[in-house]
Amino acid sequence: MAKYMKQEMPDLNGTGKAQAYYKMLVYRNVDFGEFVERCVQHGGMQRSAIVGVLTHVCNELALTLAEGYSVTIDGLGTFGTKLGVRPDKEQDGFEEDEQKRNATSIEVNGLSFRADRGLVAGVNERCRLEPGGARRLHRSPYSIEERAQRAREFLAENGVMRTGDYAQLTGLSRTAASLELRKLCNTPDSGITSRGRKSGKVYITTDFAD
Repeated sequence: MAKYMKQEMPDLNGTGKAQAYYKMLVYRNVDFGEFVERCVQHGGMQRSAIVGVLTHVCNELALTLAEGYSVTIDGLGTFGTKLGVRPDKEQDGFEEDEQKRNATSIEVNGLSFRADRGLVAGVNERCRLEPGGARRLHRSPYSIEERAQRAREFLAENGVMRTGDYAQLTGLSRTAASLELRKLCNTPDSGITSRGRKSGKVYITTDFAD
C-alpha cells in the first residue's frame, strides 16, 4: 500500500484556521534498470526489446523537442521545453535599448510535462492509500507584523536577506517563510521587495530598489 502525509499549510490570510494538503510518501526511487525488470515481469516482453524501445523514445523525444515542437504520447502525456538565460549571462530587460542577450545566451533549462488524464486515472484506480502520519508547521512566536519588522531591521543592517535568513529570524519553516515573503513583496507598504530568481533570489528594501 502507498502512504500519504497530511501536511499543514501556512495561514497567510490570517483566518486562524489551519488548512491541510496531502502528499504521497515516496519510499524510494525506482531506477531505469529496475523499471525495465518490472516491465518484463508484468508485460512478458524481452528485456532487450524494452530497453531498445525506451532508449529510442527518449532520443527521438529529445530531438523533436529540440526542433521546436511539443510532443504528446497517448497514455503518457505532453512534453514541452522551458527556456532560460545561461547562468553566466545577465537577464534581459524588455525595453528596446536593453537588449543584452542573443540566441547563444539562451538555453533549454527544463522540460514541462502534463500527464495524460488516462494515466492519472490509471494510477488512481490502482492506488490503495493508508495514512502515513501528519506534519505540522513550525510555529513562529511572532505576529506577522513583528516578523515583517524583524525583516526590515535585518535588511537595514545587512542590505539583503535570503529565505533562510527570514526563516531563522521568524521561526517559520523555509516553505512558510518563502510564501510569507512573497506576500510581503506584494504588499506595497511592507517596505520589502525582491530581486533575482530561484536560488539567486534575494530580498531588499523598497528604498534600495528605487
